[in-house]
Amino acid sequence: MKIIEMLKSLYPIQYEAVFTEIKTLIHKHSIEKDKAELDQTDMMLITYGDSIKNDKDHPLQVLHHFLKTYTKDLISNVHLLPMFPFSSDDGFSVIDYEKINPELGNWDDIKKLSNDYGLMFDAVINHISKSSEWFQGFLNGDKTYDRYFVECDPKLDYSDVVRPRALPLYYPYQSSEGIKYIWATFSDDQVDLNYENPKVLINMLEILIKYAKQGARFIRFDAVGFMWKKLGTSSIHLKETHRLVKIMRYVLDQTVPGTMIVSETNVPHKENISYFGSGHDEAHMIYQFPLPPLTLFSFVSGNANKLKMWAKSLNDTKLTNETTYFNFLASHDGIGMRPVEDILSNDEKQMLVDHVTVNGGKISYKNNKDGSTAPYELNISYQDAVSKLGDTQKVRIDKFMASQAILLSMIGVPGIYVHSLLGSRNDYDGLEASGINRRINREKLNLDLLIKELEDVKSTRHQVFKRYLKLLKIRREHQAFSPHATQEVFDIDDRVFSIVRYDEHTTQKILVLVNVSDDELMLSDRFEGVDIITNETIKNEIILKPYQYRWILLKKEEV
Repeated sequence: MKIIEMLKSLYPIQYEAVFTEIKTLIHKHSIEKDKAELDQTDMMLITYGDSIKNDKDHPLQVLHHFLKTYTKDLISNVHLLPMFPFSSDDGFSVIDYEKINPELGNWDDIKKLSNDYGLMFDAVINHISKSSEWFQGFLNGDKTYDRYFVECDPKLDYSDVVRPRALPLYYPYQSSEGIKYIWATFSDDQVDLNYENPKVLINMLEILIKYAKQGARFIRFDAVGFMWKKLGTSSIHLKETHRLVKIMRYVLDQTVPGTMIVSETNVPHKENISYFGSGHDEAHMIYQFPLPPLTLFSFVSGNANKLKMWAKSLNDTKLTNETTYFNFLASHDGIGMRPVEDILSNDEKQMLVDHVTVNGGKISYKNNKDGSTAPYELNISYQDAVSKLGDTQKVRIDKFMASQAILLSMIGVPGIYVHSLLGSRNDYDGLEASGINRRINREKLNLDLLIKELEDVKSTRHQVFKRYLKLLKIRREHQAFSPHATQEVFDIDDRVFSIVRYDEHTTQKILVLVNVSDDELMLSDRFEGVDIITNETIKNEIILKPYQYRWILLKKEEV
């Protein structure tokens, strides 16, 4: 469908005027930009701008210094979680899309960081803070912001709308015209934008272009599935939403070519991959939301079959030369449960809930259509999630690094949360001080104390960081880990996550083996090669110690 046809379907009366405005935007902002292709050197650090701080410098400067000093070129890209002025939700209730939060730094800090790293900006395009100029103008009767937000009628039935949280769908706000009930998917401080008003679309296109021109190699579309609302529907993943994404992709392609869109939709796999569109007209990458809970389930159960079954299903999705997956295990959010609704049974999901609760984590719930609630998210550091009470430091770190080896092996680009890279545990102080479940995995680290711990060879931080950097170095040197190299799942043993990554250009082939159990395993197969982690020669018989992971570079004749 051509852009003019998409606009006509969204704005049947105004589409010609909207098309003219978009053409003007493209003419005004079009620049040349290098189209850097993704390869095995692309790894993304996920971090807040102030995850690492000191007492004198802008946190963005501290982050830049830390990465240049301690990770060097092993981290190639940085996802900066919302760095704009905000009123709640640790950044995701944006007050002003175009300013940098002065507590983090300024646009000059962003520019300098973008000179050394590919940056991913968050585009919080579904909602905005109730403290924003847009919403306050709307409440005060400023015609500039007329119809910028979705007004609800409490007398109507909204029960079909998908609810991601155990919270109301709309809230009352005092306006110059009296009380107005406004749609707010995530909280009363995060009011949803009304894309039925084409001015909202044009404003958002201008913001996306600015992000791309200010150094964003990637732009993450936060909560993208909720953008279009329609009474009597689920109001998630509607065809109108996909058309909005296509229009945004088209405009970015025309203005700042090479900018990559990453869609964030914490939903089951089939719904998630719909944002690839044709493979050329929507997202370049989609978040692999089933990966975190399925990897966790593998270690809790000691059985990798559910993870392998899901990994096999990825072959049913035909990736193009422009699309791949964005893989992650931990993030600023918790471990989502919705993506495994069709994969894990109720008993298996309850097992994860019970395990996380015993390990000191928290459970966040969502509302169902029938009025009941269900676990939506497990809030816990990933290191504490995969371990169990009584594990020694060695066992806990072995389990955790085995989980990270799965992340680094999967087809796609790995997203590494800063607290995983740095070996962080549950932050109970942050949790208790805020009362916010997600703060259990959002600790702010003092640079001097962090460096001291990283230099202490006995510390968990040192051991995790050292082993992580080793894996990153090995991974970037092998094209079989390219985001576009193929992936084949093997059934070697129920307790082993086993895949082969193959790069057709170099004919390089790597066998990935990860023992998710506490059993020592002896595997007999025809594979021969060298374990590029241990430099051990492998021939036919393979020993896997508890929670051991191997990357075996196979001999050429086995390709």
